[in-house]
Amino acid sequence: MEILSSITDGILTLEFNRPERKNAITAAMYQTMADALTDAEGEAAVRAILIVGKPEIFTAGNDLEDFMKTAPAGGAIEDRSVYKFMMALSGSTKPVVAAVSGNAVGIGTTLLMHCDLVYAADNAKFSMPFVQLGLCPEFGSSLLLTQIAGYPRAAEKLMLGEAFGAQEALEMGLISKVLPVEELRAFAEGQAAKLVALPASSIRTTKQLMKAARTAPVADAIAAENTHFGNMLTAPEAKEAFMAFFQKRKPDFKQFA
Repeated sequence: MEILSSITDGILTLEFNRPERKNAITAAMYQTMADALTDAEGEAAVRAILIVGKPEIFTAGNDLEDFMKTAPAGGAIEDRSVYKFMMALSGSTKPVVAAVSGNAVGIGTTLLMHCDLVYAADNAKFSMPFVQLGLCPEFGSSLLLTQIAGYPRAAEKLMLGEAFGAQEALEMGLISKVLPVEELRAFAEGQAAKLVALPASSIRTTKQLMKAARTAPVADAIAAENTHFGNMLTAPEAKEAFMAFFQKRKPDFKQFA
């Protein structure tokens, strides 16, 4: 199983389990997570959600080969299982904890902005290389990262797409705490257990109140990003970026205006 899903003591744990491909996410993996999150909404036994990877890697982001192979006609983002997963994550009424160690690339960083508690190991590295792929930010990250980190830092991370470490992520407000790799998962599980022990209605209402002011703006940002992302996915720049990736060379964007 490339996504390990289990419910223990009120915690739904979703674990990336494809280490041989650096936990690169396929459409099938997104669908598995989307289904698990959707089911959890109606499952009273689930009181908290934990998303984890492996000690050496959180996720390398989209499996680009699978991503292009499963692209729907016209590039409609709403038809993708990644969209279903992200909407289920963003709309979850239950508290979501994420534990990140190793690289969190692209969607691996974006999804953290939709979680409630985010912890990282001291070996964590975050990156959002959308522009480097001839694309644009996704799933509200253009808005959320600007709110979290401020415009100058968000612009640096989204425009240049360069990786940054756990300490900088902490300073930016993207994560809440940095821990040694060997302590991360147990700590995150402990935090999830604390949420399980609290009144579910109080947690649910608190989350709703905290997210209320940004719900409509995030939805608008996602819609705008989806339109641009879908158009850019089939544009010459993205085709050059993907071809260069598969050919293991640097893309040449100077040929485009």
